[in-house]
Amino acid sequence: MPTVLESLNAALHRAFAADERVILLGEDVLDPYGGAFKVTRGLSSQYPERVHTTPISEAGIVGIGAGMALRGLRPVVEIMFGDFITLAADQLINHAAKFHWMYNAQASVPLVIRTPMGGRRGYGPTHSQTLEKLFLGVPGMQVLAPSTLGDPEALLYNAILETQEPVLFIENKLLYLQPVQEATHLAEFTLRSTCSDRTPPAPGYTLNIAGAPAPTLTLAAYGYMADLARQALLRLAYKHEIFAELVIPTRLSPLEPQPFLDSLAQTGHLLTIEEGTLDLGWGSEVLARCSEALGASLHQAHRLASRPLPIPASGPLEAAALPGVEQIIQAARDLTSG
Repeated sequence: MPTVLESLNAALHRAFAADERVILLGEDVLDPYGGAFKVTRGLSSQYPERVHTTPISEAGIVGIGAGMALRGLRPVVEIMFGDFITLAADQLINHAAKFHWMYNAQASVPLVIRTPMGGRRGYGPTHSQTLEKLFLGVPGMQVLAPSTLGDPEALLYNAILETQEPVLFIENKLLYLQPVQEATHLAEFTLRSTCSDRTPPAPGYTLNIAGAPAPTLTLAAYGYMADLARQALLRLAYKHEIFAELVIPTRLSPLEPQPFLDSLAQTGHLLTIEEGTLDLGWGSEVLARCSEALGASLHQAHRLASRPLPIPASGPLEAAALPGVEQIIQAARDLTSG
């Protein structure tokens, strides 16, 4: 089975082959380097006139990409580390996300910005952050995050070729070398997928342990944290007899709350899990939307996230700062003990 990295690389190659308007911009994306995490490997050799290496200027790269999109191209911008997407915030929030509305729907900006996020690699405080929450809720822009479930290749391919508005595509670093888990590889689970009618299609997933009693807890997680939550799901059931359902969204923004609401209608207990910091994060919005919709039917809820401090460079300290399987299990036990 392919890894997530191989799936994303295949998506880029397919998109380049399918549409000559697809352009790639980014730092060190040319072969033989092929990007810091090798996602763009092979593209510059096959399409040298459509792959452009750039100076270290995130604002400039995204600004050029937005201009290309306005002229009818379908640019893909790679930001080498997601920590530096902040330098392009003006281009994204005040320009790319607004042009469609500012020009009375006469302009579209089909721009995809790919960037790796997350820690656990020992890269230190400026190259290990999870900052996508800064862009959640921006009108006119979507935020997508693949996981090991489903089809990361199709997710990126469709984002490149079908979107008419900017897409921020979040790739957790630790996902790259993980194998893509198709339904046939998940014999212990029952897997359901849901997909709204928004473009590009971004299916979400709901996991239960096959043959287990009805769940009493809803876990909500995305990206690499969904992989850790899946591990916790099994241990909660087999060791603690706590049966949970895991809801994994792919479209983080605009938030699509229905899968969470469907699960909570049965469980009444919610645990959100994210690698970013707790305050004003993705979990806060999920909890707020579910609380508004369910009222007293949401009996208890808890948010689990990283500690409110810069990510340490020390391996043991970094591990202590970020939520892991043990923290998920403990939070689930605390939430269901009452």
